[in-house]
Amino acid sequence: MTVTVLPASTPPPRLRLALGALGVVFGDIGTSPLYAFRESFIGPHRLPIDRLHVMGVLSLIFWALILVVTVKYVLITMRADNRGEGGSFALLALIRRVTPRARLLPFLSMAALLATALLYGDAVITPAISILSAVEGLALVDEGLAVAVVPITLVIVLAMFAIQHFGTSAVGRYFGPIMLGWFAVIGLLGAVNLAERPEVLLAASPAHAVAFVAVEPMLAFLTMSTVVLTITGAEALFADMGHFGRKPISNAWVFVVLPALLLCYAGQAALLLQQPGAVDQLFFLLGPRWTLWPMLALATVATVIASQSAITGAFSVTQQAIQLGYLPRLKIVHTSSAERGQVFVPAINALLCAAVLGLVLGFRSSSALAAAYGFAVTATMVLTSVIMAFVIFRIWRLRRVWMYGLFAVLFAFDLALFSASATKIPDGAWLPLAIAAALMLIFMTWSRGRELLAAHVAAEKLPVADFLRTCPSIQRVPGMAIYFTRDPGGVPVALLHSLKHYHVLHDKVLLLTIRTALIPHVKHIHRLHFEELAPGTARAILTFGFRDEPNVPKALGYLPIEWQEETLRIGYVLGRQILIPAAHSKMPLWQETLFAIMVRLAGSAMEYYRLPPDRVVELGSQVEI
Repeated sequence: MTVTVLPASTPPPRLRLALGALGVVFGDIGTSPLYAFRESFIGPHRLPIDRLHVMGVLSLIFWALILVVTVKYVLITMRADNRGEGGSFALLALIRRVTPRARLLPFLSMAALLATALLYGDAVITPAISILSAVEGLALVDEGLAVAVVPITLVIVLAMFAIQHFGTSAVGRYFGPIMLGWFAVIGLLGAVNLAERPEVLLAASPAHAVAFVAVEPMLAFLTMSTVVLTITGAEALFADMGHFGRKPISNAWVFVVLPALLLCYAGQAALLLQQPGAVDQLFFLLGPRWTLWPMLALATVATVIASQSAITGAFSVTQQAIQLGYLPRLKIVHTSSAERGQVFVPAINALLCAAVLGLVLGFRSSSALAAAYGFAVTATMVLTSVIMAFVIFRIWRLRRVWMYGLFAVLFAFDLALFSASATKIPDGAWLPLAIAAALMLIFMTWSRGRELLAAHVAAEKLPVADFLRTCPSIQRVPGMAIYFTRDPGGVPVALLHSLKHYHVLHDKVLLLTIRTALIPHVKHIHRLHFEELAPGTARAILTFGFRDEPNVPKALGYLPIEWQEETLRIGYVLGRQILIPAAHSKMPLWQETLFAIMVRLAGSAMEYYRLPPDRVVELGSQVEI
């Protein structure tokens, strides 16, 4: 038996993963205390600062953290993984793989797509509101510094997006310890203030939330739209599960994040009851005056980490959307040789940067942005609940009476939060809704266009059997040509065009089809399916997971030895379809135009599949759809 002894300075793997999760998964929800609690008392539906309302809000926050985050996500949703991966796309892929003929599949697909589209709205708002809320603490140092809040925020945002191309691997190892320090500090500050008014701990009883609702039901309902700010980022627990695993994330939440948040919110409630005038800068006034500068610095770093989590999440989702056929090919840079999930998408980075800068200039304060925040989160939570209902009752087949009751309670709470957030649509929540609507339009247009394009190509294909009958009479030249084709049963148009013009074939002709599996990762040894059709002609199917890097030359390294060739003797032949207007198109004119634009803007297949540039030939053909 071999025993491996870890160095004394190396934490156990699960502890190390839990520490990493603190820096990546919990940045958003962990920085919510900067602005979330105070919004109920300074927002558009401000509450009186008295015992009933302060205790009522704290009770609502407590049960939001318990019911939504702990019960719904940690105990239930995170068990619905697709071979370790979480998130809306992973959940959709799981359902499509397990129940491919389910009647509700089209509806569930739309729900998953909408949840993903809403995530981009969250990725835009999170950096703006988080960094603004931290920098606004400068006004406590000197009121004259308030005018510098927006310029400083803009500089931080620009710097943050400018360094994205370096990847998170270099700085990621520091995120966990920094956020651990952050949670320790906010928990300690909360506990210190809690010692002055320990009776606020009674807010753990739902009686205080019920009393608030009973006395002022409409105000309580509207307050739910600010309570939801305390659970923004909860979806990240599920979405980032593939990076760290369910248990490390769960342990980090239960033993570090949840206690720190509860202590901090309870401390803010205690301080507010003692000093109602502290409401504008409630978080920064938790500590004595001398802690202001250190807390400003720590809060700024923590909000940058929270923003980084949202941005990298958008990159990751973009990669999955491309692989699953909902977005055109975009340039994707893999920033780590060790972690395949760490990617950088330049186009998305530029769009997010422009959007965040526009938000900061347009809203200019975290309080103004709070109206726009929360709607995307609650809408995503409702959609996740709908999808999870299918998983629980159809796939898991948990049909006990108590499960129906628990799901009803969780779904009702989600609906209450969503309904309250929807009241803020005129005040700014229209923004994530507009972003999601635009992205849904793009998703559906690209998916529909590719479907029609594939149908057109399939209708005009030449069966492989017919092609093989003509091969013996065709002259062969040295080398190997690899032709890409969507349909493994047909001969690609590029091959027919090549044969028509040059009247020769290479000694080895490989018909290559690339597919995306409904699982996150496919092992290298399982990616290649090879079949020799005739002497000198073969068919290969490469299958990648929806989170894999589609590196074709590397995957073809598993071809049989007799089909291995030197790089300089291999040519990759790509077909490029040029869309032309159709007299009777199956798409509306506006959608056909949008699809044509997306095709022209799509990234090079050569870059996407990691093909050597000097070995690629493209042959075009005109197509009507």
